[in-house]
Amino acid sequence: MNHIVIIGNGISGVTAARHIRKNSDYKITIISAETKYFFSRTALMYVYMGHMKFEHTQPYENWFWEKNNIDLKEGFVKNINTKEKVLNFSSGENLTYNKLIIATGSKPNKFGWPGQDLIGVMGMYHKQDLEKLEKYAPDKKKCRRAVIVGGGLIGIELAEMLRSRNIPVTFLVRETSFWNGVLPAQESTMINEHIIQHQIDLRLNTNLKEIIADENGRVKSIIIEETGEEILCDVVGLTAGVTPNIDFLKGSGIELGRGIKVNRFLETNIENIYAIGDCAEQHKAIGQRRNIEAVWYTGRMMGETVAQTICNNKTAYKPGHWFNSAKFLDIEYQTYGWVFSESRKKENEIYFQWKHPEHSKCITISFDKNTKTFLGINTFGIRMRHEIFDKWLTENKSVEHVLEYLADANFDPEFYKLNEPEIVNKFNLENNTNIKPKKKSWKRIFSKV
Repeated sequence: MNHIVIIGNGISGVTAARHIRKNSDYKITIISAETKYFFSRTALMYVYMGHMKFEHTQPYENWFWEKNNIDLKEGFVKNINTKEKVLNFSSGENLTYNKLIIATGSKPNKFGWPGQDLIGVMGMYHKQDLEKLEKYAPDKKKCRRAVIVGGGLIGIELAEMLRSRNIPVTFLVRETSFWNGVLPAQESTMINEHIIQHQIDLRLNTNLKEIIADENGRVKSIIIEETGEEILCDVVGLTAGVTPNIDFLKGSGIELGRGIKVNRFLETNIENIYAIGDCAEQHKAIGQRRNIEAVWYTGRMMGETVAQTICNNKTAYKPGHWFNSAKFLDIEYQTYGWVFSESRKKENEIYFQWKHPEHSKCITISFDKNTKTFLGINTFGIRMRHEIFDKWLTENKSVEHVLEYLADANFDPEFYKLNEPEIVNKFNLENNTNIKPKKKSWKRIFSKV
């Protein structure tokens, strides 16, 4: 019987296991050094904030795995003998496989800062990070201040978590504006203002020089590179991005770049070994996507795709149109298609932007200046329907069509004020058009416009 071994029990590995089980009776073993049971990593922040207990982050009951004949093994894989098809564990144990799926995810970036391994320094990616945070930052009495290094999505989540317990936060962001390598200036500026409104000490254009220890080897303070200023703190959160968790593969013969090199079928250079999720790196990027995508939904899609190939239905990974969503404190963010920061904006792209004069709401719509084809949209503070934008992108709809039917894409609950008339009116004034926005129609919505 084929033995399928999966290293990593995140969304990628568990999705692969579930879909292999749906389509085969192969023996399946999932290995994890983090937790025995799968949990939703994106929900960790809500455990710390008191909105749920850790067991609520586990989508499946503990009996699910035995019932579905999926073996779970706790352990750390030290190295892989790809010729003999053997996994060697740090405990001295070993395990053989017929086919191997590597889904080991990411780890927080460290850039060689002095003191980066002190007690009280942590990322916010693993369950163990949550446990460290509970230990070293349970409340503002035991944590006088936290410093967060790195202005990405994990950084803003960690800031929200700490502020939920009234712990003062200093947020070091090396860029001149928050996430301005991703967001257009209007949106990045709005998030800067929103962060400051939440009593977070936002330091833009600021780098960490070193982390200082006390006499017990715990964090005492940090030093800012540009000014030499010392900030007293008890916790330092390293959230300056993540990198694929692949150190154990060095010397295995598996081709590595920043991640594990894979083709469109998620195959490595070694037969019967696959890589999925955050640790997988496409030889050639798919469209305008990055070679490595550390995104929850792409990990799930890779798990579904590789399961088909494992079960003798060889299937290429096709992630479709880019989309993502996040939350910046109280502002919900969605993106569909491509809307780049000004530094990455292409010559043929025009951005139409609207911002609410009073509330934290704005949109940016990208379209081709020659053909008027809709290319993408960013929305802040306005919920939009994924399936409608996905259809418009597939059908290469014009920006005029998108604005005319924009109300149908609005997903905000009943009694929310719709802003589409103001949005369309601004577009008409700026582009000398006469688009007349349609009222929301459930008939069109259910037919996906």
